[in-house]
Amino acid sequence: MKDVARHHLAVGVNHRSAPLDLRERLFVTEQELTAYYESIREAGIDEAMLLSTCDRVELHVAHDDPDAAAATVCAQFANRAGATVDASVYVKQDEEALRQLFAVAASLDSLIVGEPQVLGQVKASHRRAAKHDMIGPVLDRRLQAAYAAAKRVRTETAIGERPISIASAAVEIARDIHGDLARVSGLMIGAGEAGELIAERMLNHGLSRLGVTHRTRAMADPIAQRLGAELHDMANLADDLAGADIVILSVGTGGHVLGYDDLRQALKRRRNRPIFVVDAAVPAEADPAIDRLDDVFLYGLDDLERIALAGRAGRAGEAEAAWAIVDESLEAFQHDRDQRRATPAVAALRSRFETIRQELMAELGGAGSEEATRRLVGRLLHDPSEALRELAARDPKAAEHADVVLKALFRLPPDEEEKS
Repeated sequence: MKDVARHHLAVGVNHRSAPLDLRERLFVTEQELTAYYESIREAGIDEAMLLSTCDRVELHVAHDDPDAAAATVCAQFANRAGATVDASVYVKQDEEALRQLFAVAASLDSLIVGEPQVLGQVKASHRRAAKHDMIGPVLDRRLQAAYAAAKRVRTETAIGERPISIASAAVEIARDIHGDLARVSGLMIGAGEAGELIAERMLNHGLSRLGVTHRTRAMADPIAQRLGAELHDMANLADDLAGADIVILSVGTGGHVLGYDDLRQALKRRRNRPIFVVDAAVPAEADPAIDRLDDVFLYGLDDLERIALAGRAGRAGEAEAAWAIVDESLEAFQHDRDQRRATPAVAALRSRFETIRQELMAELGGAGSEEATRRLVGRLLHDPSEALRELAARDPKAAEHADVVLKALFRLPPDEEEKS
């Protein structure tokens, strides 16, 4: 069972480690996946899953040589980005990488902790990797364990209520400003998970029309398809703003995307009909000055969360409980994996004993059971006894360790000197 001992590797960038510009260059579309997986397979990686979204590009790998695999992935990232990426790419190995996988699946590594879309993104990436024959038994087992941990987080904590509450707060504010959402049109600028969650909630509550725009069309297209929205060109942003009753910002640039003059001009063309701006980015992407415009209602994630939830202490408590579940699930998975590692040796030992038993029975023919069992014990102990004597002659310290292991394995009583 060589595969059980394979190392786990997580290499990637996310909304915290890398700017949007780099994430855009590393982003892999579904149409590019075949070529992408072929390239890493040719480089010696035969078990991997790529998670490619607006907020993260992360590759999970099972490999015998983690250093070589990490170097391969980082080199391919740099080649795709057209520049060095060392400062932005994180490389996690074994327990740390597994914890990352569990945390991503449980949506604890998201902009809005608890976002329901993230688990779906991981499962979709799993299916696509399997379609390209990149999922083997090692990675599949680890992904299934991550899904189980994510399910526990959802069922045993209220963390999943947080993002829904935030999105619901946005819906209620939109209704307060515009009334029936069936007469309202929206525009989502960007392709971030938080923005998608809020846009989806508004559509579910009757929003008549939604446009999605992004400076990188390939990143906006899958969002528009999932939401059943119109894909717009960023070059037409001024016209789109003038036609939007609700604007959802979720680009991830780290700077202001929407300025005072953008909204002032849009209001003029709208004859001062109000615009509800939801800034779903961290840090904020709407210039705070636009809040001074009489017919603009600007709300950030903190504003929505204050409306939806009762204080940061409660939110921190739910996240803490969720992380405890992730760590407990990770420990259980590793314990199970360690037990499986011992299985081949135990099976080999059982097979060896059975071979000796059969050989002895053939030799003894019709001998009595007492003689047969006496000889069997002697035969079974012969090789280990000789090996221990040879080991003691070569390395007394190693022999002492072997003695301790044998006593633990066979539950032998301590020596007299050990008792005293």
